[in-house]
Amino acid sequence: MAGMTRTTTRGAPAWLVLALVSACQFMVILDVSIVNVALPSIQRDLGFTPTGLAWVVNGYLLAFAGFMLPGGRAADLFGHRRMLVAGLALFSAASLAAGLATTPEVLVVARVAQGLGAAMLAPATLVVLNSSFTDPHARARAFGAWSAAGGAGGVVGAVVGGALTTGLSWQWVFLINVPIGAVLIAAAMTALTRTRTGRREALDLAGAVTGTAGLTALVYGVMQSDGHSWTSGRVAGPIAAGVVLLAAFVVVEARVASRPMIPLRLFAIRGVAAGNAMLLLFGGVAIGMWYFTSLLLQDVLGFGALDAGLGQTPAAVTFVAVARLAAGLLPRAGARTLILAGCACLVAGFGWLAQAGAGSDYVTGVLGPTLLVAAGIGLAFPTLMAAATAGAPAGEAGTVGGLASTANQVGGSIGLAVLATAGGYDVVFLIGAGLGAAIAALSLLLPRH
Repeated sequence: MAGMTRTTTRGAPAWLVLALVSACQFMVILDVSIVNVALPSIQRDLGFTPTGLAWVVNGYLLAFAGFMLPGGRAADLFGHRRMLVAGLALFSAASLAAGLATTPEVLVVARVAQGLGAAMLAPATLVVLNSSFTDPHARARAFGAWSAAGGAGGVVGAVVGGALTTGLSWQWVFLINVPIGAVLIAAAMTALTRTRTGRREALDLAGAVTGTAGLTALVYGVMQSDGHSWTSGRVAGPIAAGVVLLAAFVVVEARVASRPMIPLRLFAIRGVAAGNAMLLLFGGVAIGMWYFTSLLLQDVLGFGALDAGLGQTPAAVTFVAVARLAAGLLPRAGARTLILAGCACLVAGFGWLAQAGAGSDYVTGVLGPTLLVAAGIGLAFPTLMAAATAGAPAGEAGTVGGLASTANQVGGSIGLAVLATAGGYDVVFLIGAGLGAAIAALSLLLPRH
């Protein structure tokens, strides 16, 4: 068989590799949030119905969450540089199409294509991190920077989206990705080289179809709960189909596939199993913080969209600083200690945030608790990603990275839909505190080191 390509970073300075993968992660997560502020302008200009407008966001999230598993496996089979560059190219081309869209249908298709590009890109960045930074201290610092970039992208998106929409037009929330993508493609071609190793295997088609279709159906069904009851056919039908397809995926991987997309033996690694379970819950924590705090500022305290983004900036700065600090502490303190400390901050911060109401002021009602929650996220997220991917066997780093990214993204997508039906903001934030406590309990399953 033909030789399989494997990405290395021979000759490239570590700072360039880290800057490349951090910038990729920033762009992918930025695109989740930057569009929200522009939605009213998009609806007005293109004539979206309220239901159709939701697919400007949901189309991206569904493709992103549903296709990360095959994206991670493809990175192992076809080379990490190849997948990273291909993901950047697709993401940039789809951004151009979205910015030039003149009909709702074209914009939604472009958003789905953006999600596919992100699903190729995100696991590849994790593989590059794991293969480029082998020293535990250097790897921990790299994960801290990568995590901080993603978290910052989620919050900065609201500010940048508001500025671009107000100062230029909504089209620029998409078009801004085109020059950024071109620069990153050039950087990837410069920083990452290819070597020949092993052999190229066929992609597990049955596993890819059942796994991707199952995740997509499950997330789609949960998303429908925002406008329909959980017992309606629009919700229960896709969820049931998703469960059946995911069960079929497990059977395929365990008994049918000769080269499974997700070898089930990976879950025998305690870090992989416990780390992915925690990342699934953690997706709901992150949504509870960034998305619902933004709504609290606007709906309850009367902030404008841009002011709400600026109001979350101190928390974003805190997250970035603490994530970098956690990266330095991880090799000495261990994953379990940092996760428990982070979860303590999450429980206390969300409990405090649940007390906010119409009579609250920004400093004591929102700023104080969000700084505490952001510190908890900064301690926990890079640690969880490092723990969930550190035990990846040789040649399966992309698979493990895709699995970790999928767990976090699916958790966020499901968390958003579930929390949106939970009731008032106090209930949402109390659920966030409960998720923090559950993650703390699961962290006890991690290896001590």
